[in-house]
Amino acid sequence: MLASVSFAFNLAFLRCNIRHFYYAINTRVHHANELKPFLQENERLRLAFLPKYSPELNPVEGLWKWLKHDVVNNVFFSEFYHIRTHVTAFMKLINQNPLQVIDRLLLGV
Repeated sequence: MLASVSFAFNLAFLRCNIRHFYYAINTRVHHANELKPFLQENERLRLAFLPKYSPELNPVEGLWKWLKHDVVNNVFFSEFYHIRTHVTAFMKLINQNPLQVIDRLLLGV
């Protein structure tokens, strides 16, 4: 549900601000029948999908790998809230330096 709402919001934003758009995440919501009329109305938008089972091409997978490596790898958390605290600190850190995050995830820097 959340992915569907997020995707719909992104499309509404794109309708106003961007001339061309290539969406590369190959999930079921992006192939929905409800999406086809929208794409026909907005011919300037094109969807390009990643091949299935290609996590190396999806930046979000790199973020999950980074989180696991820096936060939870080889660590025992005696309480669930400890995990939440560490993950929250990680998310705050990456939100402070968005360009550095983009470089790491997209350029491998």
